[in-house]
Amino acid sequence: MKRAAFDEIWGHGGPQASGPELEALARWMRETPERELGRRLQSAEATFRQLGITFAVYGETEAAERIIPFDVVPRAFLADEWERLSRGLIQRVEAINAFLNDIYGERRILKENILPPELIWGNPQFRSEVVGIRPPHDVWAHICGIDLVRTGPDEFWVLEDNARTPSGVSYMLENREAMIRLCPELFRQMRIAPVDSYPDLLLETMRSVSPNGCVRNPVCVVLTPGHFNSAYYEHSFLADSMGIELVEAADLLVDDDVVYMQTIAGRVKVDVIYRRIDDDFLDPLVFRPDSMLGVPGIMAAYRAGNVTLINAPGNGIADDKAIYSYMPEIVRFYSGGEPLLPNVETWRCREPQALKYVLDNLDQLVVKLVDGSGGYGMLVGPTASRAEIEAFRAALVAEPHRYIAQPTLALSTVPTMTDKGLSPRHVDFRPFVLTGSGGVKVVPGGLTRVALREGSLVVNSSQGGGTKDSFVLLPDTPAPAGSKQQQSQGGMPQTQGEG
Repeated sequence: MKRAAFDEIWGHGGPQASGPELEALARWMRETPERELGRRLQSAEATFRQLGITFAVYGETEAAERIIPFDVVPRAFLADEWERLSRGLIQRVEAINAFLNDIYGERRILKENILPPELIWGNPQFRSEVVGIRPPHDVWAHICGIDLVRTGPDEFWVLEDNARTPSGVSYMLENREAMIRLCPELFRQMRIAPVDSYPDLLLETMRSVSPNGCVRNPVCVVLTPGHFNSAYYEHSFLADSMGIELVEAADLLVDDDVVYMQTIAGRVKVDVIYRRIDDDFLDPLVFRPDSMLGVPGIMAAYRAGNVTLINAPGNGIADDKAIYSYMPEIVRFYSGGEPLLPNVETWRCREPQALKYVLDNLDQLVVKLVDGSGGYGMLVGPTASRAEIEAFRAALVAEPHRYIAQPTLALSTVPTMTDKGLSPRHVDFRPFVLTGSGGVKVVPGGLTRVALREGSLVVNSSQGGGTKDSFVLLPDTPAPAGSKQQQSQGGMPQTQGEG
């Protein structure tokens, strides 16, 4: 018998059921006319269109750049739920950093037979070019997006680890801005943790990992592949919010293993680069020689310790889905304790017994490429056609090492505005975790992605999904009058960074 999805606001009891902490939100949904909710949605869409908040939907010849659908009904996390999630996220990200530091250094985890060596040496995400490099302050994964799903009141699972260039934080911030403007009554009725400090936290993180011996005010920049990139809005948004320069490869040069930014006033030494360019295209002298997006010599400057690259090159090995299947062992190895956030059960198709099980149950499983992202290269068995299932069967038989499989979970739902009114839709969640020289910090919020089609489990924006604001409810202790916490409920402060 198929398990009914747990609704995070209505529970299993429908629109009248909600816990006391969420009663204000449930009452707001009951009492706000659907026509008014629809009007607010239209207002948000007009604002997002004006700001150019888009995402690419690949594979479509028309309207390739779309406004990301936004839903006006927020998702909410209780204070104790968030405290448990935060502890689990910190433990996991600390383990990811320890794993990266080890696998490109001493490789204790291989010597102690925790991981099969072929999982590393045969993995295209393992970058031999960075072996032996120690990034400043031994921080590899400065910005992580850990994808979570929920299946019950106290059932949270890690679905994926994103340690390369996790996107979506600009949508988290813009969604909050939209909610403050469109639904101010919710912020009067509920005590919601602000997220508008993220640009400050990110800039603080960048400065904290500047190269040893750097000047007091390190020069930080965001490196973008350019305005044709699907996430260019986010690159521009973050640079502007932090008050630092957004640069392309042509704006940078390397001289004597030092990176400089070319300005009308002359060269300016660059200390920290938040790069939104994949490893393959980062430096044509080291990786792909045909890359027009990278900076020749930047890896030499990095190896010399003269610049910090965020996130560090080589991080892709940590968010490979085959490595993900070993994350419980990785967390135990580096933390010495049990994982606080469990993995979803995973079958590694490279293993004969697992492959046999997957092939026998394709119509019930979710199958993914180990290096896939954005919802591409994925089979959702229960909703796939016979032809799609048979195509995946052939691919699995031909290259089993490229795939993992997971059960089809009953993802939690959140009420969502649809053409038929408020209806439950499946969601996942990407919180953002920052690691600097001072430790790990979890932003009190994140990106909730929602599958807009009824019954769909695919929430990726690149596959037509939408987003919601994510409320983290504060404990019932009033903030001091005039505190930053209260002030920040009114909007995003303007931040100034060093050039």
